[in-house]
Amino acid sequence: MSAEVIPWFEDPLVFVSNPEQMEFESRSMDMFADDPRCAFFREARGSTATEPLELPWLDVEQAVLVAVNRNPGDDVALALDYRTEPADPRVVGSDFWTDPGLCRWRVVAPTFSAFAARLGL
Repeated sequence: MSAEVIPWFEDPLVFVSNPEQMEFESRSMDMFADDPRCAFFREARGSTATEPLELPWLDVEQAVLVAVNRNPGDDVALALDYRTEPADPRVVGSDFWTDPGLCRWRVVAPTFSAFAARLGL
C-alpha cells in the first residue's frame, strides 16, 4: 500500500481476502475491547460506553478489519468504520507511530468507495 494513501503507516499490511477471514481477524477486537488492560489499542464497545465513541477510539461493534499486519506482532490494521455511513463506511487505520504510547485510529478515507478509487481499484 502506498505512502500517498496512508502516509503515517510504517508496517506492511495484507488485505483480508474473504468474509470468513474478515470475521476471524475482527475477533481480536473483541478481546481488546473486553479487557481494560488493553486500553492501549483504543477499541471499545459503543453499546456499553458512557458517552459516544468517536475517533481516535474504534467501536468494535461497528467495525470490520479489512487489512491486517503482514508481520506477526505488528498489531496494525485497517477497518471499515460503519459509524459514519452503513452503505459506504469510512476507512480508518491504526496509528502507533504518531504517539508510540497509545494507538490512535485515524481516517484513511472518508468512504470505502473513495479509498478504492485512491488505490486505483
